[in-house]
Amino acid sequence: MAGTKTKEPPLATIGILGGTGLYEIEGFRNKREIRIRTPFGGPSCAYVVGSLGGRRVAFLARHGRGHRLLPAEVPYRANIFGFKKLGIERVISVNSVGSLREDIHPRDIVLPDQFFDRTRRPNTFFGEGLVAHVSLAEPVCPVLSGALHEAASGLGLRSRLGGTYVAIDGPAFSTKAESRAYRAWGGDVIGMTAATEARLCREAEICYATLSLVTDYDVWHETEEAVTVEIVLQNLSHNIASAKAVIRAALEALGRGRDRGCACGSALANTIVTAPAAITAATRKKLGPLVDKYLS
Repeated sequence: MAGTKTKEPPLATIGILGGTGLYEIEGFRNKREIRIRTPFGGPSCAYVVGSLGGRRVAFLARHGRGHRLLPAEVPYRANIFGFKKLGIERVISVNSVGSLREDIHPRDIVLPDQFFDRTRRPNTFFGEGLVAHVSLAEPVCPVLSGALHEAASGLGLRSRLGGTYVAIDGPAFSTKAESRAYRAWGGDVIGMTAATEARLCREAEICYATLSLVTDYDVWHETEEAVTVEIVLQNLSHNIASAKAVIRAALEALGRGRDRGCACGSALANTIVTAPAAITAATRKKLGPLVDKYLS
């Protein structure tokens, strides 16, 4: 039909968020850098888009190149909104965490399925006259998390599927009193970034899962040395190679069809409570990539 626009294919469908120690992944082919402007400011740095494991992938260093951003300074909304504009449907996050359990050891990989969020930072795209309430009962995509766990197990790595991730603002590590409280609350690992990303990915209808790389026992363990940056970096450098191998294996295993096999792609359905006529044109334009299909 004359005048009909053909929708261009996405530049990539899988996003990778690299945390401490993971600033690039070897093996990218035909890669190029893409800088994106979003209504929430600029992302942490340029996205690196290319082919990895036969899949179109966009990589972003969460803390910026040279690790310039504190956990509370990371532009989480811009990062996830930028992924959405690129056409990303799944985000694999890599995080360094401390263990809150005796049986979760340094250099283990944990794939949390729950979060206890103690951060105080912007963690929603909505507001300014548009209200939506998404469900976070199950904040992690079970299909994506399962694929990562299967890949790790296939590589003979110590990995655990499921668990509760306690999120704090940082940048300081916990006091012993805080660490003991988090253990009493049922926390399994503790970190500073994943909970915010999971919330935003749910609002953006992007599948989210995190490879949590255990670097230490936080400060609760009486027979282990208290967590320090030196200990974290020593163990993290060992885990980064494992994380890269898991990601490559999972990329090969993930389905290439449009059906992701989960409900993440319709997470906003029936969640917008603001009457369409009450939404300003400016707000609707700002959040168009998220809400247009429900307000058209």
